[in-house]
Amino acid sequence: MELVARSNRLGSDPRNTNYAGGNTSAKGSSVDPVTQQPIELLWVKGSGGDLGTLTEAGLAVLRLDRLRGLVDVYPGVEREDEMVAAFDYCLHGKGGAAPSIDTAMHGLVDSPHVDHLHPDSGIALATAADGEKLTAECFGDRVVWVPWRRPGFQLGLDIAAVKRENPAAIGCILGGHGITAWGETSDECEANSLEIIRTAERFLAERGVAEPFGAVVPGFEALPVDERRARAAALAPVIRGLASTDKPQVGHYTDSDVVLEFTARERLTELAALGTSCPDHFLRTKVRPLVLDLPPSASIEDAVERLKELHAEYREEYSAYYQRHADADSPAMRGADPAIVLVPGVGMFSFGKDKQTARVAGEFYVNAINVMRGAESVSTYAPIDEREKFRIEYWALEEAKLQRMPKPKPLATRVALVTGAGSGIGKAIAQRLAAEGACVVIADLDLAAAEAVAKEIGSADVAVAVGADVSSEAAVAAAMDEAVLAFGGVDLVVNNAGLSISKSLLETTERDWDLQHDVMAKGSFLVSRAAAKVLIDQGIGGDIVYISSKNAVFAGPNNVAYGAAKADQAHQVRLLAAELGEYGVRVNGVNPDGVVRGSGIFAKGWGAQRAAVYGVPESELGAFYAQRTLLKREVLPENVAAAVFALVGGDLSHTTGLHVPVDAGVAAAFLR
Repeated sequence: MELVARSNRLGSDPRNTNYAGGNTSAKGSSVDPVTQQPIELLWVKGSGGDLGTLTEAGLAVLRLDRLRGLVDVYPGVEREDEMVAAFDYCLHGKGGAAPSIDTAMHGLVDSPHVDHLHPDSGIALATAADGEKLTAECFGDRVVWVPWRRPGFQLGLDIAAVKRENPAAIGCILGGHGITAWGETSDECEANSLEIIRTAERFLAERGVAEPFGAVVPGFEALPVDERRARAAALAPVIRGLASTDKPQVGHYTDSDVVLEFTARERLTELAALGTSCPDHFLRTKVRPLVLDLPPSASIEDAVERLKELHAEYREEYSAYYQRHADADSPAMRGADPAIVLVPGVGMFSFGKDKQTARVAGEFYVNAINVMRGAESVSTYAPIDEREKFRIEYWALEEAKLQRMPKPKPLATRVALVTGAGSGIGKAIAQRLAAEGACVVIADLDLAAAEAVAKEIGSADVAVAVGADVSSEAAVAAAMDEAVLAFGGVDLVVNNAGLSISKSLLETTERDWDLQHDVMAKGSFLVSRAAAKVLIDQGIGGDIVYISSKNAVFAGPNNVAYGAAKADQAHQVRLLAAELGEYGVRVNGVNPDGVVRGSGIFAKGWGAQRAAVYGVPESELGAFYAQRTLLKREVLPENVAAAVFALVGGDLSHTTGLHVPVDAGVAAAFLR
């Protein structure tokens, strides 16, 4: 339908609106299935949807006569929140998506098509100290200024009145908020929206001063790419740990030119302290960011110490902000940690309950920087006052929306790195951890295989691939840095990478021995050491899991190099459990056996070698292993993945130093 197509076009261009911001609508006729009489309906983007990806299922459908009938029972602005519940009595049929707070605006404005958007250029005028005057200069009588009012039924009435009283107008600038446009046709409405946005862009470009953020502060310029990403990787776990003081968070790192320019300017601290204005912005970014006030030349140690001091101050100030404005009916404070952290010369770290939320928070703060630049270029940036921000941040309607969110999955907010995850057991582990809510880093020597697994799991908000030779200290460090930059840190590391060579003692070469130990014994050590650094810097605990083997405790023929390497891994579990416990880091192991189907190791020659040792066809090796077990069951990669989840899913929170056999019962491998 035309409305969906218009919405997708507008929402796909970030100049027009932010992710999940704004809404669009269309009015039209249909037939009441009960009376068979014509009725007027409103189709409007529902609550929580995104214009760029909107489908027909994301529209709320309401009877226009009933919606407009609410005007006669409207109890006034002090009770306007009650009108949101009344929208449910206006729904047509099953009603589609839940109506949003802006539904009244779309229904009450007397125009067949209405767009409400959050363009940076429009919000720049909306947050300028003399925004009303600038709006008149920019648009004449084609666009009308509407003073700030919290979204709701009264704002809908106000905009409807503006439309009636200004017949030449194509839309309005909503003080502190955004824009609304209308039209007789869908095309006309879209054209009017774009006219407002592009006209505001040209006005700001032509009238704006060159450096609204002030001069560059010497020493605060952006570091070269490699240096700033290395510094970001060093600081990210510390910052994530601070941002997770009240509740765990996933992180996102941005080093866009917009951010780096802002953090290099002399007015950074002054403007950042004013916070964002558009409700969509500060609901995700909080009232203001935390800003590190040191140059990138400062040592990592000094930067960390200062970040901790600033974080303590931020929490005190946020708590004071809450206490200043909360009343008996206010929801409880949701947490005093920052959602946005700006680091000069390095970039921005943003946080949320998942990667998408963290990424979008960062995108919104980029929008906010653009808004500040625009407002300051032609006037003075003057966002809505603190009291109004609090009224929206702790709005009962927003709280109700949060309470309706589905219960998080067991591993939500956790970041997992799995080595050897391009196939077999590692792939199954990564898939299971992602299914349980974790963000996963697929690490494998074969980057193409890792990328295929990551793509199969989902978008970059859920899974990313990194190439990793675990036997190389530099490669492990690089992979860990990539994981940290992707998600802010790491919580759960699975040492799964391995290979197998089945030879007798006399046939085993020095190269065979070194290869087995480099990948498994040394590789696990290198990965665990790199992970421990991140986990300790975060200060929020974590898990390291070793995929060892039944062969770590069972002595079989023609297996000296593999068995010895696995025994090394098994004892690393005990050693690291003893050492890392004081940091809240649990270290456990899984001892599989006979994982033939889906196994990358068995497919690369190990299966044929072991089948020859036992004198069975390779195709029957899995069945052979099953018959020698107590349970007579074949072990699959999914069984190993289930054991990993059992160790890290929360129920075994007081367990460390444990090895879990996943071998269907091999008595000779029982732990004693």
